[in-house]
Amino acid sequence: MAATPAPPQAPPKPTWDPRRPEPPFPWLRPTIRIRLTLLYGGMFLIAGILLLSIIYLLAAQALTTGSELPFKIVEGKVTSDICNLPDSASPSTFNSAMNDCVNQQRQHALDNLLSRSLLALLGLAVIAFAFGYAMAGRVLSPLGRITRTARAVAGSDLSRRIELDGPDDELKELADTFDEMLERLQRAFTAQQRFVGNASHELRTPLAINRTLLEVHLSDPNAPMEWQQLGKTLMATNERSEQLVEGLLLLARSDNQIVERKPVDLAEVAAQAIDQVHAEAEAKGVEIRSKHEPAVVQGNGVLLERIALNLVQNAVRYNTTEGGWVEVTTAVQHGQAVMVVSNTGPVVPAYEIDNLFEPFRRLRTERTGSDKGVGLGLSIVRSVTRAHGGHIYAQPREGGGLVMRVMLPV
Repeated sequence: MAATPAPPQAPPKPTWDPRRPEPPFPWLRPTIRIRLTLLYGGMFLIAGILLLSIIYLLAAQALTTGSELPFKIVEGKVTSDICNLPDSASPSTFNSAMNDCVNQQRQHALDNLLSRSLLALLGLAVIAFAFGYAMAGRVLSPLGRITRTARAVAGSDLSRRIELDGPDDELKELADTFDEMLERLQRAFTAQQRFVGNASHELRTPLAINRTLLEVHLSDPNAPMEWQQLGKTLMATNERSEQLVEGLLLLARSDNQIVERKPVDLAEVAAQAIDQVHAEAEAKGVEIRSKHEPAVVQGNGVLLERIALNLVQNAVRYNTTEGGWVEVTTAVQHGQAVMVVSNTGPVVPAYEIDNLFEPFRRLRTERTGSDKGVGLGLSIVRSVTRAHGGHIYAQPREGGGLVMRVMLPV
């Protein structure tokens, strides 16, 4: 009798309640929109009151200065020190002259009032913008705190939290939601690291035991030839499985940002990779050329060495049978450390370049089926390069082969 399958487990409940009820008076909630509205509206109101008060005082001063009229009657004559009035003329002429004099003085007072009001408005505008800028920075300072925390998290510091206090507005709600998201991400990454560590132990141990048993079996001189051949085949399969496991574990570890960084010279990394592949290159008749200039970056030396080793190994293994060569150069260009690996080889169509960086994919094949590797070399290179904040570019060479260019920040 077949066992009854266990019912599926429900997903874990979120730490925050998405159905949290709204407050009884949502329009009374001190939201950031209301706060900014009250702030800038109040500042504009105060500035307007000050401006009107200054205009009123200036106008009162202009109209009350010199309470006497600009003309007076002396012994039956009208004289003025400001306006030109005729000594003797008809009443209509005197009325016209006095009207022109009053209009002239009024226009002079209005022009004076306008010029002073514009200067006062300019000064108040500068003060209002300065206070508005300072107050807006104070109100929006939590956004800067959220941004700094987000940048710290981008550097793989998932233990950072915003922990914003203050009024229950949109910014605090955003900060609390961000903290909850960081809490979930930290748990997920911790579980992933724990899984990688456990998988590393559980997968390596049986493969190591198999390798030991096969080596003991192959060391027996009395073993039949058929068993010897079977043992060698199983040894090659076991070795390939070990390479696959190591590649998968390295790929899983290198997908994260590098927390501990040290100065690493790409020239030394490239030289070590060439030394490790030199024997294989000689066996295939591939010439390795190198030109190393110092290019120091901040990163993990083991992972950076894996970049160089994978690129040089691929360049040697996927090469021509006669007259093949591999060229490795390192330098600093435009503020970035650059490592270029070029090689001769088969013609690579441009539309197949992106497929080379996918796991278990090779040129013109969907899955691995070659004894040259496990199909994770370039995937690991791209993952490690991204973890160091860099980029890798590939382009076909004229006549066959590839040019791999790794660019890392110094």
